[in-house]
Amino acid sequence: MSKIIRALTKDGSARAIILDSKGIVARAIDIHKTYPTATAALGRTLTAASLMGSLLGEDTDLLTLRFKGDGEGGTIVATSDYKGNVRGFIQNPNSDLPLKENGKLDVGKCVGRGFLYVLRDAGGAEPYIGVSEIVSGEIAEDIAYYYASSEQVPTVCALGVLVDTDYSCKASGGLLLQLLPYADESIIEKIEENIRKTPHITSLLISMSLKEVLAAFLDGIEYDIFDEIECGYECACSREKTDNAIISLGVTEINKMLESPEETELTCQFCDRIYKYSKEELLKIKQQMFEAKFEK
Repeated sequence: MSKIIRALTKDGSARAIILDSKGIVARAIDIHKTYPTATAALGRTLTAASLMGSLLGEDTDLLTLRFKGDGEGGTIVATSDYKGNVRGFIQNPNSDLPLKENGKLDVGKCVGRGFLYVLRDAGGAEPYIGVSEIVSGEIAEDIAYYYASSEQVPTVCALGVLVDTDYSCKASGGLLLQLLPYADESIIEKIEENIRKTPHITSLLISMSLKEVLAAFLDGIEYDIFDEIECGYECACSREKTDNAIISLGVTEINKMLESPEETELTCQFCDRIYKYSKEELLKIKQQMFEAKFEK
């Protein structure tokens, strides 16, 4: 499992949410068989979604991040619940670009330019959808830009995924540090100073606990930790949902499936779980569709 820690400065100027997402990213690698650059892009997106999802208000709320860029990785999607449990996918898990001159993975080129869509589903008739440009493709900068441009919330976002030589996840984590209304100017200056002097978050997570990493980002600032949340990579797919997916295709498509000599298989794009349907099961779904139509 991964863990989120949420904190608030004692004077109410800022809130901080920090996550060790190594377990989440390791599970994503296992499911999607990602190459290093794709791992970093998807891992950062999953981490960001988990952090943002933990700010949702109700246990039925959902948040989805969709990076729709023109890079080699294609579309990247991550969905989180209010506890920070996430699932996601990258369109091209085999994306693995040459390293940048500084030796880092080229996540920006993997993502490319385009738009970031933030969807919040609070159970109403229409979900909230926010849109902002992808400014760098490095994910963290794009999340900070989204908050500043779409929600007018000054935000520091730090994200990192360190991929080991065997393509496993050596370290992964993220931080959201947001200023609240009427933030004290001295706190803002201290936060800016800490951001400049604090090493990359993955290098800290290798040798420090999550609380110690949080303390580094909030050095010299009094704060209280108000909760700690366990989270992980969790998919919400089910047989009922795949049944509904088949129904949504309509009778014509179901008839095509029935003509095939092979079993029909539906694969969840988030967890690669395979749902198999025999001809008898498809006929049963088709019959239920006719009965439901007749009842209406």
